[in-house]
Amino acid sequence: MADRAGHQSRQLRFGPVLAALVLAWTCAANAASLSAGVRTSAGAPVQDAAIILEPTGRAPPPARGRATIEQRDREFIPYLTIVRKGTSIDFPNHDPVKHHVYSFSPAKVFEIKLYAGKSVSPVVFDKTGEVVLGCNIHDWMAAHVLVVDTPWFAKTGADGMARIDGVPPGAYRLRVWHPRQKAAAADRDVSLGGAPRRVDYTLDLTPRVIVPKPPLDAGGY
Repeated sequence: MADRAGHQSRQLRFGPVLAALVLAWTCAANAASLSAGVRTSAGAPVQDAAIILEPTGRAPPPARGRATIEQRDREFIPYLTIVRKGTSIDFPNHDPVKHHVYSFSPAKVFEIKLYAGKSVSPVVFDKTGEVVLGCNIHDWMAAHVLVVDTPWFAKTGADGMARIDGVPPGAYRLRVWHPRQKAAAADRDVSLGGAPRRVDYTLDLTPRVIVPKPPLDAGGY
């Protein structure tokens, strides 16, 4: 009797855990994936295009995140950062000179006054939209943050490709965006589940202006 009672007690303890593991495995096994290719009308791959999946008819699960945008060789790295709304971003300065980071974008107005090394505190990006970054000391420094309200997004690499994995099957609105796009691409309604999905886009971009950086002088510019 004691052995039977102990067995039943173990079942009661581990039953919910086992059920949760089975559910997690089932969700992972059924998760969908989407890959996207982005090219110009001339056929060149487009790097730093944001691919965003927004679920329709349901809210994505809440989350908080942390990201980093570095300053190296008097440039922001990376050029484009995609984050979920509510994410905190650190701005470490690895240069031997000071930077003054700012944005006047409606989605996030802020400034981190002249500093070197680690910034005093991270900046919380709490509104969706595009945020353009600049440096008040080095005019050529520019970067972009795209704040979204979904955990399912990716950024194209040098080959113009991006992939989003682990997406729950269902209906989504698919968006593509680039900081220098001449015209916005139309959103698409997609249904994901089963076989991996592939989509392709054509974007035309304004050229990225590369300003020659002056040599570091005695004044630390």
